[in-house]
Amino acid sequence: MELSDLKYDADGLIPCVVQDADTLEVLMVAWMNEESLRQTLDSGETVFWSRSRQELWRKGATSGNVQKLVELRYDCDGDTLLALVHPAGPACHTGARSCFYRTLA
Repeated sequence: MELSDLKYDADGLIPCVVQDADTLEVLMVAWMNEESLRQTLDSGETVFWSRSRQELWRKGATSGNVQKLVELRYDCDGDTLLALVHPAGPACHTGARSCFYRTLA
């Protein structure tokens, strides 16, 4: 599959679930566009699209909590990505290891 063959939404974005490659813990969900996806593959570290800032952001660029890419998968429909990573620190901006640290039910 080519990057352009993936199914991006109307804004040119695709969700990316980020999972620890060793523990399989889900760390976060972020958005990618074709450019951030290309940069992730080229650099070996996750790069996302910030919907609020409308710009690319390399995970850990300021915090040092980079995510080294182990494998990047896409689902059966080609509309969601799964990044298996080795995290260098917490994934969440709150300092929690995972963004999914709260329980709803």
